[in-house]
Amino acid sequence: MAKMKAAMAAVLVMEKEGVTQAFGVPGAAINPLYAALRERQSIAHILARHVEGASHMAEGYTRAKAGNIGVCIGTSGPAGTDMITGLYSAIADSIPILCITGQAPRARMYKEDFQAVDIESISKPVTKWSVTVREPGLVPRAFQQAFHLMRSGRPGPVLIDLPFDVQMAEIEFDIDTYEPLPVYKPAASRKQIEKALDMLMASSKPLIVAGGGIINADASELLVEFAELIGVPVIPTLMGWGAIPDDHALMAGMVGLQTSHRYGNATMLASDFVLGIGNRWANRHTGSPEVYCKGRTFVHVDIEPTQIGRVFMPDLGIVSDARAALELFVQAARERKAAGTLRDFSGWVSRCTERKKLMHRKTHFTEKPIKPLRVYEEMNQVFPRDTIYVSAIGLSQIAGAQFLHVYGPRQWINCGQAGPLGWTIPAALGVVVSDPTRTVVGLSGDYDFQFLIEELAVGAQFRLPYVHVLVNNSYLGLIRQSQRGFEMDFCVQLAFENQNIPESEGDLRSYGVDHQAVVQGLGCKSLRVTDPEKIRSALVEARAMALKYRVPVVVEVILEKVTNIAMGTEIDNINEFEDIDCRHPKGLKGLELAGLLE
Repeated sequence: MAKMKAAMAAVLVMEKEGVTQAFGVPGAAINPLYAALRERQSIAHILARHVEGASHMAEGYTRAKAGNIGVCIGTSGPAGTDMITGLYSAIADSIPILCITGQAPRARMYKEDFQAVDIESISKPVTKWSVTVREPGLVPRAFQQAFHLMRSGRPGPVLIDLPFDVQMAEIEFDIDTYEPLPVYKPAASRKQIEKALDMLMASSKPLIVAGGGIINADASELLVEFAELIGVPVIPTLMGWGAIPDDHALMAGMVGLQTSHRYGNATMLASDFVLGIGNRWANRHTGSPEVYCKGRTFVHVDIEPTQIGRVFMPDLGIVSDARAALELFVQAARERKAAGTLRDFSGWVSRCTERKKLMHRKTHFTEKPIKPLRVYEEMNQVFPRDTIYVSAIGLSQIAGAQFLHVYGPRQWINCGQAGPLGWTIPAALGVVVSDPTRTVVGLSGDYDFQFLIEELAVGAQFRLPYVHVLVNNSYLGLIRQSQRGFEMDFCVQLAFENQNIPESEGDLRSYGVDHQAVVQGLGCKSLRVTDPEKIRSALVEARAMALKYRVPVVVEVILEKVTNIAMGTEIDNINEFEDIDCRHPKGLKGLELAGLLE
């Protein structure tokens, strides 16, 4: 046993739990913990410009690599409340991050002390566990429990609130004998797996829906192996995108109201059986259960017991970690293949492949101002196969999901459920910290970009290079599009005459914010594109600049102000606003006659 301050015990436990990186903003109430971090020099620290930014950096760091747990640190009061959005985003997508906040001394709690707030109560709805540690001797065990909870069952965030005097107190603690607690993961039984396979083999047009739980469980290779063994197409959810490469013969497209492919929706509507693994039937994926479920049998595998039946009741529910379930699925499928009892779904796969080949949306537009769809076409041409894309919400994210290509797990980093504006920049920085050797590309509309734009200075200060594609239409584009239902265009225009932009710049003056000036003022590099034929060269140049200068490089593409992106109210009722690139010689009618829409 050794005598030490409780704050030091917290740092030593984090070391033992594998933490090597933290993001945060120091302050008076959390300075004892920072003093311990400084003394140990074992956990690197990135200084954010906004505490919400620190929480999203921690998210990006966790999401980028299996086994990572991002840590974000802030002082008492507003630091904790600023991080609530990051905690919400993390719990919504099953992402483990550890939020540590300082707190007023115990004797001053609940007495309206400066920057003292009951962050434990505030954060409980958006964490797996939130605790204010009131006894110094509990500090190391609170951290031990935090890591156990974050990793066990459905992953998620934890907040630990440390009163100043608790951090400063001397305690006895033996770090040499410390061991992390065993992680609990529920596992499917062989009987359950055999039942699910029997149901799948009784169908004629089956699909596998691959959710983010597969990526969280680091089980993408098992998913692909299982799909190949049984010869069944895969529909990834937005959070599961990349679990199977986009160009794999069994990747059948994404399904949904917004972030979907035409061929993915058509294939789902033609199916008669769905095996969902590690997914939660999010409403942007399903639309109404009445349409999504009609004529289909469902098996649902998820790590969280209360997820089974939450949206709709499956015909068979299995509570299991995705990796544990897929290991058994692969084992059982191999045995059935050896015994010659697997059904041949090659005809169904062929029809799915034809849809994928023929049902596309047009991207090659040559007009000025630039149509956003052209931007994604050029991104696909320029960025390498292992690129990691980071995006938050808005028409930019929706169009990105419709048109970009993702070829591996953790190559699409997206806040799927919460969708907070401003998320992209700090999350991208967290991804770069996690894996500085990869090409990282952020994707934002102008409003998302402006929310936490100050975090670009973090990228400049800490030499975190990535390319940020900023599609600027000077509008709240997604909200403007949804306002069509109210026949209005109200309070969503971001344009104004910027008097600091020379009149010689023409239309650029009317787009409002001069992002180039702001980006450069924050120590980063920037390029601006107004001609669709110059997008590709700008992206190539940006990659080179990021590597040369080791800072974020922003490519601002000036778009037409109003573009409607394909979306709808049901998966069988999607509005296709732009020309459809239907490659069947007889057009959509030809697809229908060929039975590819059935």
